[in-house]
Amino acid sequence: MNPDLWMLLAFAGLLIAGVPVAFSLGLAGAVGILAGLSPAMLATLGTNTYNSIAKYPLIAIPLFILTGLIFERAGVAARLVRFAQALIGPRHGGLALVAVLVCMIMGGMSGSGPADAAAVAMVMLPSMTKAGYPKPFSATLIAASASTAILIPPSVALILYSIVVPGVDLRALFAAGLFPGVLAGLALLGPALLVSRRHGWEGSTSVDGSEPPRVGESFRQALPALFAPVLILGGLRSGLFTPTEAAVVAVAYGALVGLFLTREMRWRDLWGLLGEAAVISGVVMLIIALAGIFAWAGTMLGTFRHLAEWIVGLSDSGPLLLVLIMLAVLVAGMLLDAISIYLIMMPILIPVMQHFGWNPVWFGILLAMNIAIGQFTPPVAVNLMVTTEVAKVRLEQTVGWALLFVAAMAGALALVAVFPEIALWLPRVLGYNLG
Repeated sequence: MNPDLWMLLAFAGLLIAGVPVAFSLGLAGAVGILAGLSPAMLATLGTNTYNSIAKYPLIAIPLFILTGLIFERAGVAARLVRFAQALIGPRHGGLALVAVLVCMIMGGMSGSGPADAAAVAMVMLPSMTKAGYPKPFSATLIAASASTAILIPPSVALILYSIVVPGVDLRALFAAGLFPGVLAGLALLGPALLVSRRHGWEGSTSVDGSEPPRVGESFRQALPALFAPVLILGGLRSGLFTPTEAAVVAVAYGALVGLFLTREMRWRDLWGLLGEAAVISGVVMLIIALAGIFAWAGTMLGTFRHLAEWIVGLSDSGPLLLVLIMLAVLVAGMLLDAISIYLIMMPILIPVMQHFGWNPVWFGILLAMNIAIGQFTPPVAVNLMVTTEVAKVRLEQTVGWALLFVAAMAGALALVAVFPEIALWLPRVLGYNLG
């Protein structure tokens, strides 16, 4: 058996055995080195793990994770919900609309789907339950809406994609993700409103009979939260700071909002948030570091090149192969997190992308949309795990609703695939390099 198969089978076997993804990648890379290279090459393990994370843009990942945690603790989600409720008012499907909009706005601050899902679920689920929405529906809708965080800038997944794919401008990726992210949110909103009205969930009066929040007052309370995406994206567009510096600005702004404006956060809370962000970032960085061993072994053995040649040989039709790749990424998204998918699949997909001349920015957005669908598609469904835990319902109770929203977001994905300008128009107008 050739070394390529040894490495791939070792990786698959370790995953099936329940070994964490990070260690599966590192151990499979070591198996590949032993099978196809000299055992002396194991001495490169330390260098490869270091080189994988010794990259300046990666600093933005723990900082944006910290930003999401700070905004969650600062009570931002609750203020956004009140403002959205004031705008929309009590009506059939009103809270469903609020949930989607708030998830999209929160995604413009945290860049993380699970963090977005947790923050919004804690605020929205009690109100939606009182209004008659079934908990499985509410949990699935919030999980699906929170998946837009992977598209709407800043996005942790897009930061990693810009590092894995050489020559891709992160600012172009951020700009390219905006319209597809909004389109994905609107795609979820359609069936949510139709189902809500069909079943008569939520009427024309407020849940508890109280007056709805006033627009002016709720807008003033939500203004600091609404300004956060403007600050981040405006600073990037003006050239005032780089994406990594934008993460620092976001952390500082979030701390100011929580400590002095909403006053729902104390100085001592910052220490706990720093520790929580360090733990989450440590898991992410460990995956990236050990994936470096897998990537180096696969490159030296030619595994990725052989797989790419096999994929290209399946068909001469670029559109057909794109559909097959999207299906493969969707399945991967149902089982793995976005970071693991990028690290495992991109060394294989980059040669395929170059062979067919696909724009790397557009292709990155398609992958992100596909991974977003996987975040609320069982069996793993990280976003859905978060919201079902908050709602205290079983994951299997959400499968029917999840399939409905998968179909809706798949429609948005198809539109971006057929009309690339949905993603590429904004970065082109802003003058960013499209690769």
